[in-house]
Amino acid sequence: MEELQASLQPRGLTLSTFPDKGRSLLAARDFYPGEVIISQDPYVCVPNNSLTESRCDGCFSKSNLKKCSACHVVWYCGSSCQKLEWKLHRFECQLLAKLDKERRKSVTPTIRMIVKLYLRRKLQNENVIPVTAMDNYNLVEALVSHMSDIDEKQLLLYAQMANLVNLILQLPNIDIKEIAENFSKFACNAHTICDSELRSLGTGLYPVISIINHSCLPNAVLVFEGRLAVVRAVQHIPKDSEVSISYVETAASTITRQKTLKEQYLFTCTCVRCNKLGQYDDIQESAILEGYRCRDNGCSGFLLRESDEKGFVCQQCGLIRNKEEIRKIASDIKALSDKALKCSSSGNLQEAIVLYKNIEKLQKEVCHPFSIILMRTREKLLEILMQLEEWKEALAICRLTIPVYESRSSFNLNH
Repeated sequence: MEELQASLQPRGLTLSTFPDKGRSLLAARDFYPGEVIISQDPYVCVPNNSLTESRCDGCFSKSNLKKCSACHVVWYCGSSCQKLEWKLHRFECQLLAKLDKERRKSVTPTIRMIVKLYLRRKLQNENVIPVTAMDNYNLVEALVSHMSDIDEKQLLLYAQMANLVNLILQLPNIDIKEIAENFSKFACNAHTICDSELRSLGTGLYPVISIINHSCLPNAVLVFEGRLAVVRAVQHIPKDSEVSISYVETAASTITRQKTLKEQYLFTCTCVRCNKLGQYDDIQESAILEGYRCRDNGCSGFLLRESDEKGFVCQQCGLIRNKEEIRKIASDIKALSDKALKCSSSGNLQEAIVLYKNIEKLQKEVCHPFSIILMRTREKLLEILMQLEEWKEALAICRLTIPVYESRSSFNLNH
């Protein structure tokens, strides 16, 4: 890692290792809000192609796509993207073309990621693709896999997927166990590549970015400019401080965040927010984000269950909401949500808007105004309105989100 350390130094960064966290990225100088801390192209990446939707392998666009005539798996929007990917795809294409039609259907984006990983390693070893301090297979080898923390069912799945990869590659001296371990590394270290509206486009492995540790109160944020991963400071990061990003949705309760981190990334977060679990501030935040509102519309209090669990009591004015009333509204919301999802998926966007507006109306009856559940409904509404170019309505939805983000910022600063 000496070469990586030397490469990071001009960028004002340094690597360090902590007993409880492992490798970490530290600021070797002050960084300020909005400043780029580090950026990296993916070692390997794939678009989120499915049976119903395809994207270009080069730019992840959905427009003007043509399928690779040889392998019938990969799509391109034009010759420039095809040329960009050709050094690697020419070998992948030969391998995929050899598979029968049924086997080819089993080549998921995750399978492709691993196939491309080994092909890239081979091409770098043969000097077909250049090797740099920030772009080499040694960085992938250094990533943590958490294999010892994975249950037997998941290990079996990785082994089956590793066998398929081995069948596709047919390279000498490939260890099935190593392939399975790389699947586990991907699960813990790969990043979802999003557009500017945070819509998922694909998945990429960024080995240097993966060194950055998680915090539920991060000082930096990971964004994407095309396939380029860019880490920007969101607050002043003093020299010698650790750079941190959030691996999960920060606008969720501590219990929800902890559950997601444990299930997906196999660790328990001990940041300043998580250390407040069970304290009054944490209970209040959780109740606002994922709980219910007072039945008095003029009250901004949050609700907690009564000791007899027959209802919920407002912590500000003391009014009680009946549990059955909330359960009935929640059931209606669920039924409407199922219909809205079907309409959205089938392209019936006008009907989806009507349904999501009805969902929002019901949620406003039971959810706190700053509820993340209400926010997610509004995000779906916003996405559809923008697709339909209904800009005035979209702007009105945006304005509703501003107080929520302001309240989140204020709460985080108080931590």
